[in-house]
Amino acid sequence: MERLWKAAGAAAWGAAALGGLQPFLSPQGAAAIQALCPGARTVLVAAFPYYAGATPGNLSLYCRGEDYHRVLHRRLAPVCQALAQRHPGHAFVPGADSSPVPELAAAELAGVGFRGRHGLRIVPPYGSYVFLGTVLTDLALPSTGPREGTLCPPNCRACQQACPTGALGEGGCQVTRCLSHWSQEKGDLPPEMAQALGASPTVWGCDRCQTACPHNQGAALSPLPEFREDLIPSLTPQDLAGLSNKAFRRTYGHRAFAWRGIAPLRRNLALQGEGLSPTPQKKPPAPDENRRSG
Repeated sequence: MERLWKAAGAAAWGAAALGGLQPFLSPQGAAAIQALCPGARTVLVAAFPYYAGATPGNLSLYCRGEDYHRVLHRRLAPVCQALAQRHPGHAFVPGADSSPVPELAAAELAGVGFRGRHGLRIVPPYGSYVFLGTVLTDLALPSTGPREGTLCPPNCRACQQACPTGALGEGGCQVTRCLSHWSQEKGDLPPEMAQALGASPTVWGCDRCQTACPHNQGAALSPLPEFREDLIPSLTPQDLAGLSNKAFRRTYGHRAFAWRGIAPLRRNLALQGEGLSPTPQKKPPAPDENRRSG
């Protein structure tokens, strides 16, 4: 299996018994997993590096290349196909971020990387600049973990001190205070978050906890071309001027910053005084705890 994951571009991988994830699953999440993969018993987790260097720009580092949902599904597909050939009669279902699998908990149980105080998995030599992909299967496989705890120095609080909204505590990231989360929401923002976003160097996402992390200093560049080539470091009002939402999706739909449409980006640029009037929007929905922050 090691050769399969290396061929897929994974920097690390592991397996965990699905039963170990029960404390992290709501009844709805558990039902969604069984709907995706009836009789699921194991979750495979793999880390895919995305760091392409710290070129200045106003888009978070994770969303400058091709949309990672597309990339991970494309890279997980041959792994699933090969495993299905090896184990006839068993299902192998890929997932990336939007899956009901609690990826961070699964990675810990599978021994993939170690937990940073910012709540993300750190996978040397790539630091926390990795995406997590999963494969659900009804095949019982031996667990490769867990890897509990952290290698963060006892007195290091660099990520917590760098967070502009105080979202980071000893338990990780409080999503409802995470600026990356709010930069992606539709509608009018809470005043505190609108002010923080107006002062942020990014109009989508927030990298400050990661750029402050000592484990990310000198992080290795991703070998995956989807995250190294054809990058968009920034968006300006001129890039969005005159675009309908349909035209925006046609131009940028293969980027991770496009999934909410053009309205949040217009609003965020306007909050930063970039001269774009935001489109009137509805009240934002409740936070999605499974969405990537950072």
